[in-house]
Amino acid sequence: MSYEEPLDGSYGVVDAFPKDFGYGVEEPDMEESSASPDSKPRILLMGLRRSGKSSIQKVVFHKMSPNETLFLESTNKIYKDDISDSSFVNFQIWDFPGQVDFFDPTFDYEMIFRGTGALIFVIDAQDDYVEALGRLHLTVSRAYRVNPEINFEVFIHKVDGLSDDHKIETQRDIHQRANDDLADASLEKLHLSFYLTSIYDHSIFEAFSKVVQKLIPQLPTLENLLNIFISNSGIEKAFLFDVVSKIYIATDSSPVDMQSYELCCDMIDVVIDVSCIYGLREDGGGSAYDKESLAIIKLNNTTVLYLKEVTKFLALVCILREESFERKGLIDYNFHCFRKAIHEVFEVGSSTQRVGMLQASPPSSSLASLKASTLNGTPRSVV
Repeated sequence: MSYEEPLDGSYGVVDAFPKDFGYGVEEPDMEESSASPDSKPRILLMGLRRSGKSSIQKVVFHKMSPNETLFLESTNKIYKDDISDSSFVNFQIWDFPGQVDFFDPTFDYEMIFRGTGALIFVIDAQDDYVEALGRLHLTVSRAYRVNPEINFEVFIHKVDGLSDDHKIETQRDIHQRANDDLADASLEKLHLSFYLTSIYDHSIFEAFSKVVQKLIPQLPTLENLLNIFISNSGIEKAFLFDVVSKIYIATDSSPVDMQSYELCCDMIDVVIDVSCIYGLREDGGGSAYDKESLAIIKLNNTTVLYLKEVTKFLALVCILREESFERKGLIDYNFHCFRKAIHEVFEVGSSTQRVGMLQASPPSSSLASLKASTLNGTPRSVV
């Protein structure tokens, strides 16, 4: 069994995935992370060659410019990328080469699918996708029989080159054909989720956010906390962002407007870029994002964007009106209660006790605290 260590710190399994690489077998040395590799949910990126799998991974999790991905070489081995060292989300992404042969006796697909939380299949929307649909059916049917708990996600990718009508028609056609194939194989219970994506806009971050949220068992609690927070603070929309990847791990129950999401993503970029230029010490020490990070941007349409640090990896980004922002004292107090509740829900940093994606403590006290703090719309005490 041989390994190759690429420059970006991820690990590739050369050629096929060996059967003896399973739970209990020592993996290559990696930097210490918040959970053992075996306990982390696994997200598989699969699809035909040149469908855009590696580009997606590099843009979302390694801040590579979309234009730089044009020079990426085609993946010819399985790359395993541990996300948790620089991000709040705690999982591994495995990027599979397009030529993976499920019938190869050296490929232990049962072991791989058994430990998988989500399988993302990427289809190039600008190419003839008949072959891709055949590989999609083979992949998800094999995976479902091994692990029916996997979330199956289909990224209809590279849609930036299609007209709006063509996008809708392509999505409809792929959706219909894929589900017809599953029905013919008596796999109606297997559910596929479809997303239109491109690395040249925020659609890929939106899609990955939806994928990651399904792997967070505390998502209902987070949404509840955000609903209580915005309803008592005069806020129109709030996102809980992973700062590094710009994935939002939760939002309130109101519909997500793509333009609002893009504004929040751009605000995170502005805050990090300005902090890197002006916030670091002369010797380069310090951090571009820490507990003092806070930003307020007032737009010319009376809208205010408000960002505050929640943990060293998480930021709360809110959208509200100027008249609501005049009650900044109330908002800050409610945020203090919200931040405390988040820290109670997630025992961030307790690396030896975390199991799965995130370790949760009972959220009842957090919810009660936040509800009580906004009684009758005014702070009960001054912090």
